[in-house]
Amino acid sequence: QVQLVESGGGLVQPGGSLRLSCAASGSIFRFYTMDWYRQASGKQRELVASITSSGRTNYADSVKGRFTISRDNAKNTVNLQMDNLKPEDTAVYYCNARNAGLLIDVWGQGTQVTVSS
Repeated sequence: QVQLVESGGGLVQPGGSLRLSCAASGSIFRFYTMDWYRQASGKQRELVASITSSGRTNYADSVKGRFTISRDNAKNTVNLQMDNLKPEDTAVYYCNARNAGLLIDVWGQGTQVTVSS
């Protein structure tokens, strides 16, 4: 059973940076597509960034040029570097691991990011 644990959230001022990490258990991490989602209070969960097993990345328009997703298969981790943060980035950020062929669709517990002065 895959387990995901996020870390790195916190309070930051507008224009600041945070780096989120998601650590995965198991030995086949490299086969997963890894996503970062976020859910702001009163809003639907939205996809922020994805990285496939081959390293191809995709970003929501709202974070392009500010956020960078990366993965380290040797450490079973995926990271989200968030720069030039805005108040509208405030949300709970969730890590997701998926692989349709392996029937994997697992979520982490979430980490709070608050951007405020």
